[in-house]
Amino acid sequence: MQALDHARYLALREGAHVLEADGTGDKVLRLRDGSMLKLFRRKRLISSAAWYPYAQRFADNCQALALRAIPCPQILKVYRIAEIARDAVHYNPLPGDTLRQILERAQQPPGLRAQFGRFMAQLHDSGVYFRSAHLGNVVLTPEGTLGLIDVADLRCGRAPLRRSQRLRNFRHMLRYPQDKQWLLADSSFAEAYLASQKVCGPQHLEGALA
Repeated sequence: MQALDHARYLALREGAHVLEADGTGDKVLRLRDGSMLKLFRRKRLISSAAWYPYAQRFADNCQALALRAIPCPQILKVYRIAEIARDAVHYNPLPGDTLRQILERAQQPPGLRAQFGRFMAQLHDSGVYFRSAHLGNVVLTPEGTLGLIDVADLRCGRAPLRRSQRLRNFRHMLRYPQDKQWLLADSSFAEAYLASQKVCGPQHLEGALA
C-alpha cells in the first residue's frame, strides 16, 4: 500500500465522475483516463480492516482471481490517503455489462443462464466463495466470458468449496427477487451447474434452488 498525500489525491480526482457516494463522501470515481478509484473508510475503530484494509483485500482478491483465469479488474495501485482517512484501490475496470444490466434489455444472449451456472461451478470448484455474488457483480465481457467485479467481499481457498458453503452462496443470491426470478425461470442454471461442478449432488442444489 502506497501513501498518497491530499494534494496528489485532489490532482488524481480532478475531472473525475462520481459514480457512487454517500453522506461520508465519495465511494467510487471514474477518473479522466477511464480508470476507477474505489475508496474505503474504516467504519469501526476495532475491526479487521485495521490490519487488512479492504482496498488491499480488493487488490489481493483480483490477483487470486487472475491466477485462476477468472476475469476481474486490473489493479494499478493501492493507496492510503491519511488526510481524508481513506484507503483506495486504483484499477482498470473489467469491460462489459453486468448480468443485471443485460436482464433489463428486451433480448438477452442465448444460453446465458446455463453459462452462469457453469461459471458458478468454476468459482466453487476453484475455492472461490463470493459472499456478495449477485447479478450486479457478474459481468459479461465483450469476448463473451463472465467475470467478477466489486470483489472486496470474497475469499479464495486452495480446496473446492464444501457443500455447505455452496448452499450458503446460493441462498445469498436468492435473497434478491430479480435475481431469483431469473435464475429459477427454468432449470438451465441448475442443470449446467450440476453438470460442471465436482462436489454437490443434485439433491443438495435442488434444496437451495427451491
